[in-house]
Amino acid sequence: MKATIERATLLKSLSHVQSVVERRNTIPILSNVLIEAAADGTLKLMATDLDLQIVETVEAQVETAGATTVSAHTLFDIARKLPEGSQVSLSAAEGKMQVIAGRARFNLQTLPRDDFPVIAEGELPTKFELSAAILRQIIDKTRFAISTEETRYYLNGIFLHVSDEAQPVLKAAATDGHRLARVTVPRPDGAAGMPDVIVPRKCVGELRKLLDEVDGSVEVSLSATKVRFGLGSAILTSKLIDGTFPDYSRVIPIANDKLLKIDPKSFMEGVDRVATIASEKTRAVKMALERDKITLSVTSPENGTAAEEVPGDYDSDGFEIGFNARYLLDILGQIEGDTVEVHLADAAAPTLIRENDTAPALYVLMPMRV
Repeated sequence: MKATIERATLLKSLSHVQSVVERRNTIPILSNVLIEAAADGTLKLMATDLDLQIVETVEAQVETAGATTVSAHTLFDIARKLPEGSQVSLSAAEGKMQVIAGRARFNLQTLPRDDFPVIAEGELPTKFELSAAILRQIIDKTRFAISTEETRYYLNGIFLHVSDEAQPVLKAAATDGHRLARVTVPRPDGAAGMPDVIVPRKCVGELRKLLDEVDGSVEVSLSATKVRFGLGSAILTSKLIDGTFPDYSRVIPIANDKLLKIDPKSFMEGVDRVATIASEKTRAVKMALERDKITLSVTSPENGTAAEEVPGDYDSDGFEIGFNARYLLDILGQIEGDTVEVHLADAAAPTLIRENDTAPALYVLMPMRV
């Protein structure tokens, strides 16, 4: 194999593929990137961790077609340090790969292409397109609520499912048991009858990075066990989480009759300020609600107390409720409008947070004892 490629093109592609590769691997070939040069002038780069696979195709000058595998992180570090604008020559033969750019030369160890594992996709019967902007919105507004507890593995991703309401919709939800985030978007053509799927956290993270460079739409193909995202020159394929996502609709409160309308920015800044003195153990911020007056306070045995009044529109009975400050800040950080609705019931009941009743996103937050 012999090919020449521009450094910027190589670096960009390697930055996409190498992040899929785990730093520590018991199987040596999983540390490698598969590089395949084709006679039609394309270079294909591929990496996998056996659950997630990325393939990126870029243009290159190919002298000799062929394929090899080489350490992904090493090649990425080399490409990063090469001079800007340089042409990089890659040639592989007899268990070695030579990388030449300007006066720099590297000889790297390779492993045979035939040993490189490829995820067998099988049939992916459901196919539809989603705009990159909508996919970004779905991920950004839900992924902070993905659970990191490995024991509840079925919560370690974003749950996607379709539903027939007034109009057919596609819903994305994530929860860690303390908070829930859900986004509802119009159902794309072709998504009718799709299976309920849970897209793993790592796939969500890699997909979000790739979406920054996509303007148009993303092709989504899926079955009950695999999902594939076509993003221009890159194709991301992932196994899905084999588990049942809980019926989250049961925890979305519908009878919370106390409504607080508040500016999310001043609310967020107030919570952030009083939470400065909260220790890890007492991350709780207390919210005392009175008519059109909201007092935020934190009491920390080690550090003392803090309180701040924030203006808000509230005309129900006064009461006090506590929330985990970080969870509240995560949710408020996703609110784009200039008012947020906080629907409350009492100090022990789940609280519903959303911009308004037509907003695509809604959040549920469990209170804390304070």
